[in-house]
Amino acid sequence: MAPAALRWGRKQRPGRSTRRGLVILGSGGTGKSTLTIQTEQFTAMRDLYMKSGQGFALVHSITAQSTFNDLQDLREQILHVKDTDDVAAILAGNKCDVEDERFIGKERGQNPARQWNNCAFLESSAKSKININEIFYDLVWQINRKTPVPGKALKKSASQLL
Repeated sequence: MAPAALRWGRKQRPGRSTRRGLVILGSGGTGKSTLTIQTEQFTAMRDLYMKSGQGFALVHSITAQSTFNDLQDLREQILHVKDTDDVAAILAGNKCDVEDERFIGKERGQNPARQWNNCAFLESSAKSKININEIFYDLVWQINRKTPVPGKALKKSASQLL
């Protein structure tokens, strides 16, 4: 499989920011590099990226069957490395701006997402900037939902019985 990319997202709140590790995975030619602003190519370090990543965008090109076929293996590798079946993930069918070259129909593209614990699904175009922000927003939202924020423990009430 082709190299993938890593992007670190920052969730901004007044006076505070939190780093979230987002990993973009897919075969060559899916538009991963265009999806990210900062891209690091890797092959041998894929497991390390998967292990440290908190959210995963599994990307295929709607114009290439082979990239769609690789998705299941990528997901299985993530689940194996993370040793869980509950990961923040989104399935993205990229290149929706070239509808006349479409090979993977939207319904067919959504099917794996439904089978993967109702994983989020979006069609995107990195070139035309369609749903790119939404991919990252959704992943960060999922991560925040699954990961408690340190130091945000419930405050004890003054009227609490001991």
